[in-house]
Amino acid sequence: MTDLAVEADAVEKSFGKVTALAGLDLAIETGTVFGLLGPNGAGKTTLVRILATLIEPTAGRARVLGHDVVSDQLAVRRRIGLAGQFAAVDNELTGFENLEMIGRLSRLSPTEARRRATESLERYGLADAATRRVSTYSGGMRRRLDLAAGLIGTPPVVLLDEPTTGLDPRSRQELWASIEELRRAGTTVLLTTQYLEEADRLAQRIALIDHGRIAAEGSPTELKKAIGGSVLRVQVAEPGEVEAAAATLAPLGSDETPRTDPATGEVTLAVSEPGAAAEAVRRLDHRQLAIAAIELRQPSLDDVFLALTGHSTDDDQALEEAA
Repeated sequence: MTDLAVEADAVEKSFGKVTALAGLDLAIETGTVFGLLGPNGAGKTTLVRILATLIEPTAGRARVLGHDVVSDQLAVRRRIGLAGQFAAVDNELTGFENLEMIGRLSRLSPTEARRRATESLERYGLADAATRRVSTYSGGMRRRLDLAAGLIGTPPVVLLDEPTTGLDPRSRQELWASIEELRRAGTTVLLTTQYLEEADRLAQRIALIDHGRIAAEGSPTELKKAIGGSVLRVQVAEPGEVEAAAATLAPLGSDETPRTDPATGEVTLAVSEPGAAAEAVRRLDHRQLAIAAIELRQPSLDDVFLALTGHSTDDDQALEEAA
């Protein structure tokens, strides 16, 4: 039986009348990158804060490497690294001073703290800026420094809460490379994200979280196969005819009801037949419904999320902000 680095059993968390987690179950294998994918307000940050012992669950139980996050908080904290959506570094200190300070707080000797600070700055491309105040760093540099600070004590489990939010494409690619390096070194990584490409590239397993519950879980390939075949997207020339187009195309779909966007006139549905696009053109032409655009493609994680929840990962429900 594979060892589990992170476990959550029926975890609930409420903030007054707001329910952030509603009986969430999770099991993350040691040495893997596990992606937690969902929109704002789905409960991702709340779960990370519980696993990091920053808040306690209202109900249920969570463990990190077998240690309970409520009854054994010190043991959990000694085994995790944490990097959140905003870099938690001191702007008035240099990059080196930040890492040295975190190293000392992690109970490293002065010599070891300095050695690891130097190594980390080199590893994350910050050696040239080691003696500069962090207030002069770019957003990408701050994020990489924050990741280095979370890893200075070489924790076996790392919690990354939307670490690439707001980064430019180059900085995002650099951080992705750092996460892949962590996995190769045997570190377990829980990565929360709204970026479909990010979860698809980095994670061996992905859980889709919606309204505080896991909607689906599996490898990226398994999740895409869950909706079957390909995805057909048709945009009719007249948005007002989108419902008529959806009814016309529905028999071509797999199991789900076609999704419509009245504003753009788009109809989207999962199809299993390779000739679905040609058949769609024939059916719409027979009904005299003009087509502005048509596309047949492989499903994405966003298609999976839409099929399972009825809304996109881009939808901002602001649940966690309210909490």
